[in-house]
Amino acid sequence: MRSFLYIPGNRQKMLDKTASLGADCFILDLEDSVPPAEKANARALIRDYAARIANARAWVRTNAIDTAFFSADLDAIVGAPGVAGLFIPKVDTVEQVQEIGAHLELLEKDRGIAPGTTRIILTAESARAVLHCHALVTASPRVVSIVFGGARDADLMNDLGCEWSSEGPELMHARAHMLLGARAAGIAVPLDGAFTDLRDKDGFERDTALSRRLGYRGRMLIHPDQIEPSNRLYGRSPAELEYYARVISTFEAAVARGEATATVDGRMIDVAMAETARKALAGNRPDTESKHH
Repeated sequence: MRSFLYIPGNRQKMLDKTASLGADCFILDLEDSVPPAEKANARALIRDYAARIANARAWVRTNAIDTAFFSADLDAIVGAPGVAGLFIPKVDTVEQVQEIGAHLELLEKDRGIAPGTTRIILTAESARAVLHCHALVTASPRVVSIVFGGARDADLMNDLGCEWSSEGPELMHARAHMLLGARAAGIAVPLDGAFTDLRDKDGFERDTALSRRLGYRGRMLIHPDQIEPSNRLYGRSPAELEYYARVISTFEAAVARGEATATVDGRMIDVAMAETARKALAGNRPDTESKHH
């Protein structure tokens, strides 16, 4: 889940291209990219196209819970073939998460779907959501991840009253705080937000590399050109994988000799480093379901 590419749900020509694109996942959008008059048409198109996207890679972004469109979005999408789960934007409170869960439970029961089947990913787009990230993602077992909504001039920036730069120090505290809350809750794949300056390809790569170092494992994308660098930078390089393989083999050999530590490339390794290596090798494509509350 290194790359989530937004696709406007009312743009049939763009939906037609999804099968040829290399994104790990797609966000078929019902929210900001779809004008009000097109919402119903977008729901119908998304139900059709989600079933065509292989390997459960189609997620749907609904409208916010406090809009007039939210209930109709859920009614159209819950249980639709091919839909991996829902992105829910602008969630600020535990009560909202619980209300969403209750709504989904009723729809699942009515449609004969196993309870809890519908997974959700939240988007933190306010100071309050970032501050209370841990409470939000633990408010329902349906929540498998959360997105840091730090796009330039978007809702979170406006709420914080901060400026934006390609280097990103203005949002660093909020970006790290949300990651901490998500990881403390057991979120395996915390997600970073969109980088919207399409002309600044070097800036996108720098920002994504920083995101990966911070601990994020994927991000939202707004253009197909961002897919390759996102997949590459959130993945592990061949050199990293080779190093971690040597860490495991060297440590296991040390344990077999009755020793608790070893050295690889001049670095001391112990059981914690070996566990990190195992997770790196097993988790080059992590599963959002490997979380707990």
